[in-house]
Amino acid sequence: MGDYLVRAGGRPLSRRLLKSLGIQTPQHLERREGPWLAHPLEGCTVVLAGAGPLWAPIRSVIEEAGGTVLDPDRAALETWPKALVFVGTELEQVAELEGLHTFFHHWIRQIQRSGRIVVVGRSRADTPEAAACAQALDGFVRSVAKEVGRKGTTANRITVVPGAEDRLDGPLRWLLSPRSAYVSGQTLALSALLDRSGPPSWERPLEGRTALVTGAARGIGAATALRLGEEGAQVLCVDRPGEDDLLDEVSRAIGGSALACDVTDSNTPERLAEHLADGVHVVVHNAGITRDRTLGKMDPERWKLTLDVNLAAVDRITERLLQGPLQDGGRLVALSSTVGICGNFGQTNYAASKAGLIGWVRARSGPLAERGITVNAIAPGFIETRMTAAIPFFTREGARRLSALFQGGLPQDVAEAITFLASPGADGLSGQVLRVCGGSFMGA
Repeated sequence: MGDYLVRAGGRPLSRRLLKSLGIQTPQHLERREGPWLAHPLEGCTVVLAGAGPLWAPIRSVIEEAGGTVLDPDRAALETWPKALVFVGTELEQVAELEGLHTFFHHWIRQIQRSGRIVVVGRSRADTPEAAACAQALDGFVRSVAKEVGRKGTTANRITVVPGAEDRLDGPLRWLLSPRSAYVSGQTLALSALLDRSGPPSWERPLEGRTALVTGAARGIGAATALRLGEEGAQVLCVDRPGEDDLLDEVSRAIGGSALACDVTDSNTPERLAEHLADGVHVVVHNAGITRDRTLGKMDPERWKLTLDVNLAAVDRITERLLQGPLQDGGRLVALSSTVGICGNFGQTNYAASKAGLIGWVRARSGPLAERGITVNAIAPGFIETRMTAAIPFFTREGARRLSALFQGGLPQDVAEAITFLASPGADGLSGQVLRVCGGSFMGA
C-alpha cells in the first residue's frame, strides 16, 4: 500500500525518468517520529515580517522553540529560510496589503523544500476596510498553499481575537514544525473562550492524563493511540468485537488497555464510563464506517447504520462521559471528513454524518467552555488507509493528486493533528474544524 509516485520521487533515477515523460513526482514530506521536542524548530531559520504588538511575542515563541529569527530587511539575499511568518494584525487599509506582496514576492522563491508559511491576522475588525484586509489574508494563504505545495511546503493562517494573544504559542510551534506536514491552506482561529492556568508543557504534555480512542485497532485510530501514548497518556483503546487481536497489539505497544465493544450498543456508554471511573481527560471519537450507495439505491439500513456509528454514538458516549468521567479541562476530538464539507458522489449518508459532527462540535464548544473543555473536529482528506486502498486504481490516483501537496496523507498526519488538539497548548481552539487534507482542492 502507498503512493508509488512519492516513492519514485525519492529515487533520483526514477524521478529523472518520470520527468522525461512529463510526469511530475510529489515532494517527499518531512515528518518527525517520536514524542514532541522542547525545541522543535532547532536549526530552522525563520524570516519574520510585519508589524504591531504581536511581532515581538511571536519572535519570542519562535526563539524559545529553537528557531533563528531573521529580519527580512537585514537578511542576506542568499539566505534560504525554512519558514516565513508574516504578522498582519495591524492591516487596516487595502493599500497596506502591498507589504504582504513585497515580502512574499522575494522570499517565496527562497524558502526551502518542506518549508512552512504562517500568516497571523485578526479575526475581528472595527471598519469594513479593516475587515476586508483581514479576510484578504484568507484568500492569500489558500492561494499560496497551492503555489508552494509541489515543494512540500505548507501555508496556513492564524487569527486572533483580543484577549487570545497569549494562546499563539501552541499553534505557532505546531504549524511551523514537521508535525503539521499534511495541513495546508487552513486557518486556526484563536479565542479566549477558556481560561489558561499557566504555560503549557511542551515535552510529554499528556503525562498523567487518560485518553479514550475509539476505532483504535488499525489505521488512524491505531496511529492516534500510539501518538497519545508517546506523549504520556494512558490510553484506553476501543474497537468492535472481532478486532481483539489487533486491538490488544496496539494497547500492548503503548502500555495501555483494550476494550472490545460496539459503539452502537446501548450498553457501551455505561461500559466506557465504568472503565474510566477514575477519570478521562482526552476523548477521541474515531470509530466510523462507510456504506456507500447512490441515494436511489441506498436501503434504510445503510443509512441508519452510518448515521448511528458516525454521529449518534458520538453524542451518546459523550453525554454519558460528561456526567462524571470526563474531567474539567478535558479535550474532545471528533473525526469528521472533507466529505462532510464538500459532499461526494454515492455518500449522502456518510456526508450527512460527518457534516453533522461539525455542527455537533460547534454547538458543544460554548457550553463546555465553562468547564475548560475544548471540542474540535478533524476533517481528513485522502489518507492512505485500508479503506482508500480498496478504491479503484484510477479513482485513487485522481484523489491523491487533487491537493496542493499532490499526494495523499498518512494516518500519522491525522494522529499528529489530534495529538495537538489534545494538548494543553491548544487551549485557544474550540468549536474548530481542522482539515488534514494537504490543501485539497475539494471544498476549499
